[in-house]
Amino acid sequence: MALYVIGDLHLSLSGNKSMDVFPGWKGYVEKIEKNWLAKVRPEDTVILAGDTSWGMSFAEARADFAFIDALPGQKIILKGNHDYWWATMNKMTGFFAENGFQTLHILHNNHFVAEGLCICGSRGWLFDQGEPADQKVIAREAGRLEASIYSACDRPEEKVVFLHYPPVYGEQISPEIVDVLLRHRIRRCYYGHIHSSGCSYALNGDYMGIEFRLISADYIGFDPVQIPTP
Repeated sequence: MALYVIGDLHLSLSGNKSMDVFPGWKGYVEKIEKNWLAKVRPEDTVILAGDTSWGMSFAEARADFAFIDALPGQKIILKGNHDYWWATMNKMTGFFAENGFQTLHILHNNHFVAEGLCICGSRGWLFDQGEPADQKVIAREAGRLEASIYSACDRPEEKVVFLHYPPVYGEQISPEIVDVLLRHRIRRCYYGHIHSSGCSYALNGDYMGIEFRLISADYIGFDPVQIPTP
């Protein structure tokens, strides 16, 4: 069994927001499917690190989730800034159940255990350079990340964090998010959100003892990245 991660699928199978129009994204759905089928097995787990579907509602996102559910493996989904279909945990799990999506699971104030690791995470937050920070949003997102980690506090496995927003990007830092990671002695953090030329500013390496890695779909060639496990 293996554990993989990929962010920012940006699916729009029943909508009109295909990413094909952007440089490097042409045929991206076919690339995702081909690469996924080449490596992920039914017994594996894949974390989807936000911006999974452009759908504005469950109805608009249904085709995207059907596509993901049909792919091998269990999928753990966290929120991105473009996941407008996102709702309460009860509504999301109810929607999955009603549609027979048996491999889809939501990461939100909770954790999952897979392949000897505790999977924790949240959307996170990083404000734009030069713009005033929204302290309420930052506090809320830091609280959600902490709730996820706390939910696994009694587990002996290493806790690995998955975020949508990067906590560190170029000269920008989200200190509240980084503080949560440091206080809970998190050593690995995977994140998405960054695309195109912005990837050159992304942190792929150590920061204050935490190993960060960008896993947005276009950056990793629409190919899920395997996560080292015990």
